Amino acid sequence: MKEAFDLLDLLFNFWVGLAILVIILVKSSIKFVPQNSAYVIERFGKYNKTMEAGLNFLMPFIDKVAYIRNLKEQAVDVPSQSSITRDNISLIVDGVLYLKVLDPYKASYGVDNYTYAVTQLAQTTMRSEIGKIELDKTFEEREALNANIVSQINEASSPWGVQVLRYEIKDIEPPRTVLEAMERQMKAEREKRAVILESEGQRQSAINVAEGDKRSKVLSAEADKAEQILRAEGEAQAILAVAEARAKALEVVGNSAIQEKGQKAIQLDLAEKAIEAKQAIAKESSVVLLGDQASSASSLVAEAMTIINALNKNKAQSTGG
Repeated sequence: MKEAFDLLDLLFNFWVGLAILVIILVKSSIKFVPQNSAYVIERFGKYNKTMEAGLNFLMPFIDKVAYIRNLKEQAVDVPSQSSITRDNISLIVDGVLYLKVLDPYKASYGVDNYTYAVTQLAQTTMRSEIGKIELDKTFEEREALNANIVSQINEASSPWGVQVLRYEIKDIEPPRTVLEAMERQMKAEREKRAVILESEGQRQSAINVAEGDKRSKVLSAEADKAEQILRAEGEAQAILAVAEARAKALEVVGNSAIQEKGQKAIQLDLAEKAIEAKQAIAKESSVVLLGDQASSASSLVAEAMTIINALNKNKAQSTGG
């Protein structure tokens, strides 16, 4: 009876051990690969396959996971280093590198440590690129410098299954003496720009004043010209008005002289004017000269009447003709 129990106990232990072994084998043969990761599998120490994200199977005790590669973009800090520019200025430069594993197989077997290898390559490439340019250009051409470094690193790192996406220079630190010289240069440049701007402002102000004076003189001349034109037009119109009035007066006098009443009125007017003229002469001078008979008022009236009669005769003849 005891032997039967021992046999049953042995069988139970055997099946329990077998179940445990099966569980271990199943667990070791199933691999869940995370997203953006890759497992490099070796069989008997030799590369077998690359497991991608998801559920994967391998042979227990025969296959093993040799390398686990992260396929996400990684940021790698590039340590500070000394670089010499083309004009022999020593700079302390550091940066940051953004890379991504494209081929897990090459990243595992193409290089021992791809992160270290790419970092060293970035440092040597940076020193080489900075040595091609002068100090002033290192601050102005950062983007071109970064692009050249990325291009050269990718050419050298293609056998490693790694691609450098970006490289950024974080800081460029020149020597203290160079910094002081650059500060003096920038100060002088700012002062130069201030002087230039001030002179430009004075020049523009002088131009504006001159333009204003010129415009004022032009407007004043135009105003004088317009005033003279208006004055001349006014005088011309006044002369025309006086001439027209005189012409009308003469026409009225002429028309009156044709009639007998008009002739008598003219005789009376002429006699009065002659008397007034002689009175004026007597007032202005203490010596009064009396003319002969031809200069008397009656003779003046007679002469005037003769002229009027002649005018009337000529007018009658022209009318009759």
